[in-house]
Amino acid sequence: MTDGGKRVARAAVCALVLTAASGAKATEGYFLGGYGATQSGLSGAGVANPTDAMAMTLNPAGLVDVDRQFQLGASLFFPTRGYDATGTIFVAPGNHDSNIPLFLIPNVAYSQPIDAASAWGVALYGNGGLNTYYRSVTNFGFACPGANGVFCAAATGGNVNQAFLQATYSKSYGALSFGFAPVLAFQQFSVEGLGAFRSFSSDPANLTNDGGDNAIGAGVHAGVQWKMTPAFRIGLSGATPTWMQNISKYKGLLADQGSFDIPGWVDAGVAWDAMPTLTLMLDYKGIFYSGVPAVADPSNVRLPYGATGGPGFGWGNVHVVALGAEWRAAPSLTLRAGVEVNNNPVHGRDVTFNIIAPAVTTSQFSAGLSYRMSRNSTIDLAGYYCPKVHVSGAELTPLGPTQFSNISASLSEAQVTIGWTYHFDSEAPVKAKF
Repeated sequence: MTDGGKRVARAAVCALVLTAASGAKATEGYFLGGYGATQSGLSGAGVANPTDAMAMTLNPAGLVDVDRQFQLGASLFFPTRGYDATGTIFVAPGNHDSNIPLFLIPNVAYSQPIDAASAWGVALYGNGGLNTYYRSVTNFGFACPGANGVFCAAATGGNVNQAFLQATYSKSYGALSFGFAPVLAFQQFSVEGLGAFRSFSSDPANLTNDGGDNAIGAGVHAGVQWKMTPAFRIGLSGATPTWMQNISKYKGLLADQGSFDIPGWVDAGVAWDAMPTLTLMLDYKGIFYSGVPAVADPSNVRLPYGATGGPGFGWGNVHVVALGAEWRAAPSLTLRAGVEVNNNPVHGRDVTFNIIAPAVTTSQFSAGLSYRMSRNSTIDLAGYYCPKVHVSGAELTPLGPTQFSNISASLSEAQVTIGWTYHFDSEAPVKAKF
C-alpha cells in the first residue's frame, strides 16, 4: 500500500472508531444480518465459507483461509418504524412514525497469515442496535389529561448503540481449523419520554431522560471449520454473552438494576462448491435474548421497573435460517444473493412497551457484488430489503391491559453497503479456476 493509501486507511479507521456504535436497528432483534458487504449480500450466510477479513466475525476459524488484506466498509441503513393505536387510554392513539430515518454503520478489518497453517486478524464493527424517536405527539387518551407524547411525557424514544473490537487467532490441522477471538464491546443506552412510569419504578430518579449512559464489557467468540471434501465444508461458531457494566443512569428502568449484557449466540452452516465458480451456503443462527432479563422479562410483570425480575421488553430467542449463493462470474467479478427468515422476538402481549423497540421483521432479501479494480483493490457493494411486519396486541398500562384496545407496531428496513478491500499479496490465489 502506498504512503498516501496508508494515511487514508489510518484516517478512515480513526473515523470509524468514533462512529462504530452509531447503529439503528437490525434484522435479528438488534443484531445485524451480516457484517460488511460480502455477508450483507448473502443475508448473513457464510459461516463455512470464509472469503474476506470480515469472515472472522462469523467464524474465527475461517481466517486461516484468507489472504493478507485490509477491509473498510460502511452501511447506510433506512428503517421505517412506527405504530397505530385504537381504543387506547394511555398510549397516544392514531398512526405515528418514528423520525430519524437514516443511519451509518461502519466496519473495518485486517487479516494477516502467519504461515501456511495459521493467521491472525482484528475487526471493528457496529452491531446495529435500536433507535426510535417520536416527537411530542398529541395524546387524546383520558389517562393523561393535559399531557402529550406517546406515553404522556413529551418526546419519546430509545437508543442502543453497540460496537465490537475483535482480535482473532486461527490455526488449521489438516482438514480442521480452529479460531479463538476475545471481544471487547462498547455500549451506549438512552431512553426518554417515560416519565409517566416513575411511580412504578424502583428508582424513579434513574428511569428516563438521563442522556446517554456508556458501558464497556468483554466476551469470547470461537469457531471450528471442517473441510470434509475439497468442495464441501462445515462451519460452527458461537459467542458467550458479552458481559457489560450496568447502565446505572437507567437502573430504575432496566430489570436487575440496569443489567444489560449482550446475548450469546451460535451459528452453524455448510458451504458447497456446486461448480468451480458457484458456492451455495446454508446457515442456522440462534441468538439467546432470554439470557438478558432487561430484554427478555415480560412487560406485564407486577414488580417495579428496575427490580430483580422486573418488567422487560418480553423478547424471545431469535432463530435464523439464511441461504446464500456466490457466483464468480469472471476473474474480476463476483455476484451474490441471499435470503433470510427468522421468528419474531416480540409477543403481542408486550407490544405496548415495544413501541420504542419494534424489532419485528422476519425476512430479508439481499444481493451484492465484488469487482476487482486492480491487482490489489476490490470494491464491494451490497443491498438488502426487509418487508414490513406488524405485531398487534392490547394496550398495557401500568395498571393493567385496556379492554377493546389495539396497538400494532411495525418495521421495515433497507440497507446499502459499500466496501473497499486492499489485497497486500496481489498474487493471492483465486478460489475459482477459470
